Amino acid sequence: MYQTSSLSPLLIRNLIGPICISAEKSILNLSHKSKPFQLLRWLLVSVALFVLRLITYLPTQFFSLSSDDLHSDPQKIAAASSESNLVTAGGDSAIARALSQVLLILNDIPVSSRKYEVVRSLAEKLIDDNLREGSEELREVNCSVLSAAFSRALIRLESALVDQERPNLNICSGGGRGLRLGAADYVVGWALKGLRSKVGRLSEEDVEEEARRRRNSAEKLAAELLWFGKKLAACGGAGLAVEKWSLASNLAWLALSAEPRLQCSLVKVSAFLIKQAKEMGKEEEAGESRKQTMLKRMLMSWLPLLCRACNGTDAPVLSSGERTEVERALEETIEMLRQQEDREVVLSLWLHHFTYCPSSDWPNLYACYLRWCTASRQQFLMQ
Repeated sequence: MYQTSSLSPLLIRNLIGPICISAEKSILNLSHKSKPFQLLRWLLVSVALFVLRLITYLPTQFFSLSSDDLHSDPQKIAAASSESNLVTAGGDSAIARALSQVLLILNDIPVSSRKYEVVRSLAEKLIDDNLREGSEELREVNCSVLSAAFSRALIRLESALVDQERPNLNICSGGGRGLRLGAADYVVGWALKGLRSKVGRLSEEDVEEEARRRRNSAEKLAAELLWFGKKLAACGGAGLAVEKWSLASNLAWLALSAEPRLQCSLVKVSAFLIKQAKEMGKEEEAGESRKQTMLKRMLMSWLPLLCRACNGTDAPVLSSGERTEVERALEETIEMLRQQEDREVVLSLWLHHFTYCPSSDWPNLYACYLRWCTASRQQFLMQ
C-alpha cells in the first residue's frame, strides 16, 4: 500500500479562492475611480478563473504523490502518475489492477455508450468470480478496489452538483447560499458573469444540452454508488461504504436542491446504507466511539433528504414495504446512539424537516421521538 499525502484539487481551489477574493476586493474600491484599476481587476479575475478551472481538470493522481516522489527522478513521477489509476489498496497484483482498471473505465464511460453494459458486466463477473473462489485475499481485493471506486464516484458526483448549482446562483450579489459553495465558486461565478457581458450569452440550445449532459452524468454516478455499495456489502465491506457516505455531508446539502430524479437516486443509496449501518451497529467490535460518531454523522447528513425527496417525480421512490423497513432501521439506529444528547440532536433535525416539508409524511419517527421524550423525562426525575 502506498503512503501518500493526498491533496484534493477542490481543497486547493478553496485555498486559492480567498486570496483572489481579497485582492479583488482591494482593487474594487479603486476601480471606480480609475480605468487602469478596472482593467487590472478584470485581468485578476480572468486569471483566477483560468487557474481554478485548470486545477479542476488536472488528474487527481497529480495531487497524491508522496513527499519522497516530489524530489525523485521525473521519469519516476510520470510512471507513478500513469500507474496510480491501476494500483489500489488491494495490492500490486494483476487481478487487482484488472478490476481497478475496469471500474475506472466504468466511472468514465457515459451510460449512453453501447460499451457501458459490456464494461459493467465485465466488472460484475470479475467481482463475482473473486468471491466464488472463497479466498480471503480476493475478497479483500474486491473490497479495496470497490471502496476506491465508491470514493471516486462520490467526489465526481459532488463536483457535478457544484457545477449544476453554479448557474442558478446570484453569486455576485453576495448571497449566503453562494458562499456555501466555497470561495472559489464566488470567483468563478463573478468572472463568468463578466465574460458573458463581453462575448454574449450562450444559445439556449447550448445551455440546455450542457445541463442535460451534467444531469445524466450525475444520475449515472448516483446509480453506480448504489451498485458499488451493494457489491461492497456482498463482499463484507459495507462498513467502508457506510463510513464514506456518512462523511459526505457537503454532498447531502447539495442534494437538497438537486434535480428530483437525482434526489430519488440518492434516497435509494441512503436507504440502503442506513440499513447496512443498522446491522453494523449491532456488531460488537472495538472502536465503539468511532462507530457512534459514524452513525450520528450518517443520520445528520441524510435525514433531511429522506424527509424532502421520498415521493419521487411520478411514483414513490421506495415501496411501502421498503419505507417501513427503512423507518425501522432509522429508529433502531437512533436508539443505538448511547448519548441522549446525540439522540436529541438527530430527532430535532428530523422533526424540523418532517414538519416543514408539506409534500411528504415519511419517514415518520413519531414513536421514536416519544420514546426519547419518555427516557429524557425519567432521566430528569432521577436527577
